[in-house]
Amino acid sequence: MNGRVRIALTLVCLVTLTACGGAGTAMGPSDTPAPGATTSKSPSAESPPTADAPTPDASTPTAGQGLTAPTSTRPVEVTKDVADPPIVTGVRYGGHRGFDRVVIDLDGGVPGYAVRWVDQVVQDGSGEPIDVEGGAFLQITLRPAHAHTSEGEPTWTGGPVFHAGLPNVRDVVRNGDFEAVVSVAIALDHRAGFRVLEQRNPSRLVVDVAH
Repeated sequence: MNGRVRIALTLVCLVTLTACGGAGTAMGPSDTPAPGATTSKSPSAESPPTADAPTPDASTPTAGQGLTAPTSTRPVEVTKDVADPPIVTGVRYGGHRGFDRVVIDLDGGVPGYAVRWVDQVVQDGSGEPIDVEGGAFLQITLRPAHAHTSEGEPTWTGGPVFHAGLPNVRDVVRNGDFEAVVSVAIALDHRAGFRVLEQRNPSRLVVDVAH
């Protein structure tokens, strides 16, 4: 083989290698996803919920799975000695089979609370009626708790009436943040059984109301 032929063959090999490997790094065995593995989404892939409206409670942990509709209509009251009042950061709601769920999100522990029937929804402190329609009303009172920062900025904004439009839960009302008491009212289509659940990590107070 003469010198010109050898040079020509060398150039052909170099061109071939460049075409096969120049556009990126090949995926090796360690880069191949395992069968059934999932990839995480970028945090920017989903729009965050708006600050002035509760988001539907579709993804709450243990979101009603395996639970039947509640039947008791008796008031519930739990007293706790809490040194550092938690902060209410928002309220969510969603429909499930047989019942609607309202979730109060908390920054801190779960405080004492009372859930009882009332004749109408009023503003805590002033006692002024809030214009909200319903066939029955549940009043949730959290004590001690705040819905504002130490600087006085609200941590649960919007409202005060949030339209839920669920089978029984018509509206959720922010009707009080006064003297370490946070008040949340639920306007219902009709009176029905309810239950109260405490959930942690993160802290939440859950109220389920039967359809």
